[in-house]
Amino acid sequence: MSKKTKGAKKGFWERAKESAAQSQALAEREKTEKQKKTAPTSELKPTKPVEKTPEERKKLYKAGIIKTVVPAIIGTLAGFISFSSMGDATEYPWLSIMLFVIIFSYYAQRIVYPIIGFDMKEFGNKDWFYVEFMTVIFWLVVWTLLLNQPL
Repeated sequence: MSKKTKGAKKGFWERAKESAAQSQALAEREKTEKQKKTAPTSELKPTKPVEKTPEERKKLYKAGIIKTVVPAIIGTLAGFISFSSMGDATEYPWLSIMLFVIIFSYYAQRIVYPIIGFDMKEFGNKDWFYVEFMTVIFWLVVWTLLLNQPL
């Protein structure tokens, strides 16, 4: 048996291990250099979420209540109006009725919110989707309950 000498060629696995180790060391070195360049070490700490004052929390709570009560009232009124004017509405396509309720409630809420002193600038797409969804749900529930009265 012959012993390996210093000048002997390395096998495939030895070369692959060395190459992987070098690539990993180079990647770690580049990563630490990039972190040093982009931000000082004091900025790497996570920041705390901004705490809201009690006044801000109270204002958001009131806004949430208003965003729930107004669509509930409008949806309930739409349910009573649908029942009193159309009954079971078998002669109308239900999608057109729902579209009418959505359009009516949208414009009604655009009028009602400023009257009650609610800031419309804070309304985003998500808020409009929420209030319209609440309106349609209340309309459907009230109308369904009225249609299913015992005779």
